[in-house]
Amino acid sequence: QVQLVESGGGLVQAGGSLRLSCAASGRTFSSFTMGWLRQAPGKEREFVAATSWRDGSTYYADSVKGRFTISRDNAKNSVYLQMNSLKPEDTAVYYCAAEQFRTAQGMAVTRNEHGYWGQGTQVTVSS
Repeated sequence: QVQLVESGGGLVQAGGSLRLSCAASGRTFSSFTMGWLRQAPGKEREFVAATSWRDGSTYYADSVKGRFTISRDNAKNSVYLQMNSLKPEDTAVYYCAAEQFRTAQGMAVTRNEHGYWGQGTQVTVSS
């Protein structure tokens, strides 16, 4: 059974940093593009960032480009999201996502429609 487990969320002041982690289990994820999506109250789930299974290339939403960095460690079946210069509008539940053979840019389009999800971790940025 595939499981994605997020950690690292919390409360931070605007301008601060957080690092999210996602540990995957149940199968080998080297053929999976892994990423992060988020959902704020009253809004649709939106793409944040992804890293490709093929070459580790990355793709970001414009709203987080230059502030967030996604990385992965295939040996640990893990993906990370370093979030710097956080803003109140970054407040949301952040979900780890994994979809096989999808490109990183493709995950931004499909929003992990056919992939696996974690349970989510809350990130709250106070002003």
